[in-house]
Amino acid sequence: MNYINMLFFDIYPYIAGAVFIIGSWLRYDYGQYTWRAGSSQMLDKKNMRLASNLFHVGILGIFAGHFLGMLTPHWMYESFLPIEYKQIMAMVGGGTCGVLMLVGGVMLLKRRLTNPRVRATSSFGDIMILTLLVIQVALGLLTIPFSAQHMDGSEMMKLVAWAQSIVTFHGGASAHLDGVAFVFKLHIFLGMTIFLLFPFCRLVHIWSVPIEYLTRRYQIVRNRH
Repeated sequence: MNYINMLFFDIYPYIAGAVFIIGSWLRYDYGQYTWRAGSSQMLDKKNMRLASNLFHVGILGIFAGHFLGMLTPHWMYESFLPIEYKQIMAMVGGGTCGVLMLVGGVMLLKRRLTNPRVRATSSFGDIMILTLLVIQVALGLLTIPFSAQHMDGSEMMKLVAWAQSIVTFHGGASAHLDGVAFVFKLHIFLGMTIFLLFPFCRLVHIWSVPIEYLTRRYQIVRNRH
């Protein structure tokens, strides 16, 4: 069992991270014609705006929460934010964003599977990655009851210690996960797998943040009569 933990939580994170970074770079260099969001909104707009907004607001909130909560060193906030309150913030904020993402994701997945026009233009990768994201956020929501059993933040700090050990290249990171509930480990493993698959699906459009839209000049568009 110890070897399995080392494989999944000591070695696999670096495999997934390397594929994520190098794969995205190679795809940008050699596959720019496939570098797109692949939006299907023009095929059917029914409920698309609601589902897409719920999904994207939720996932952005979850990403920001995970990034700040997991990777911010404890000494930076311990003087004004006790672990117990951080735990509550993570449960409430993460739960809210998780519900938004889950509802939007289920709506998008249902649309992609049941709408004939959208299904005809959807690849296996489109359906697979959306399905995995829905499963991942559902797992994240399932961790909340387990977190509630450790309101002192002890369980959360094990996860934080693991994540920070990984990003700082400290060996033996898997030891921090000893004793945590299995749902947390499954959630972490699937999250790393999504990073592994990232360069090979439509998620690469996340890299292309349209920042230039904020500074570009206005464009005047007139109808031709």
